[in-house]
Amino acid sequence: MQQAIRQTLSLLLKSWREQFNTRPGISIFILSAISLIVGLLLVSLLNIHSNIDPQFLKWALIGGGVGALSTALGAAPGLFVKKLPTITEDTMLGMAAGMMLGASFFSLILPGIEVATDLTGHAVSGVAIIIFGMIGGVLLMLGLDYYLPHEHQHSGPCGAGHQQVGRVSLFVLAIALHNFPEGMAIGVSYTDGNLSVGIPLTAAIALQNIPEGLAVVLALRRINISAGKAVAIAAATGLVEPIGALVGIILSSGLPVSYPLGLGIAAGAMIFVVSHEVIPETHRNGHQTRATVGLMGGLFAIMLIDTLLG
Repeated sequence: MQQAIRQTLSLLLKSWREQFNTRPGISIFILSAISLIVGLLLVSLLNIHSNIDPQFLKWALIGGGVGALSTALGAAPGLFVKKLPTITEDTMLGMAAGMMLGASFFSLILPGIEVATDLTGHAVSGVAIIIFGMIGGVLLMLGLDYYLPHEHQHSGPCGAGHQQVGRVSLFVLAIALHNFPEGMAIGVSYTDGNLSVGIPLTAAIALQNIPEGLAVVLALRRINISAGKAVAIAAATGLVEPIGALVGIILSSGLPVSYPLGLGIAAGAMIFVVSHEVIPETHRNGHQTRATVGLMGGLFAIMLIDTLLG
């Protein structure tokens, strides 16, 4: 067993080196962004007792738990439903994409600009901080996409070392890659204890997790995973969200600038997932119009949620 693990790790390291040599320029930018994020985490961890309010941490973990439960709730119908019309799935995922986009702007970018502007005293400087954070979030997700083996429903296996990982594990890693920035966004949103930011964002992510959870189960059923196992796997992947929430609140609690930077990082990561994964999936089958209608519906829903709960 230990020898098999060592062999797998050795093959993964070799794959990572090959990936780095193939894309050295972007890999250096990715490593720089990850180093910045790790640095922010370390600064916060060194002063964790004084930097993080226990009540805010509790709210962040509850928010992450709500995200996990909503994923399980969305997955549950997979016990009885094996297949939906493709156009229905694409519309549902379009709606989820609209919710993620709306949450990114209304609950992350706009509050982040406001906080950063108050911090620096200049609107342009505030916007620059958020842009810098968003670039970091995009590079973080790009790095995970390049170096974490995973498999998308239509595009197939990708990421360094995917040849050494089983297909079900690749699907699980792909879902985790999608859920992590959502959890991180929830954690960041509670850093300052501002419930008018945290609650609408948590509600938005919880709502969009329901159609996503069902879509994940149906994708697993298509590769002949049994109903019970598919639902269990989909529900288990939701546990990434409380972990992401913990990382998010730690990341954004170390320095005064860490909070707006964290909001930008979370927004960049979520928008990357929407543009890189969700929207292309909804357009592959020629249902662009229905998917776009779903996206607009999701965006309208988030506007209402943000107004009612914010």
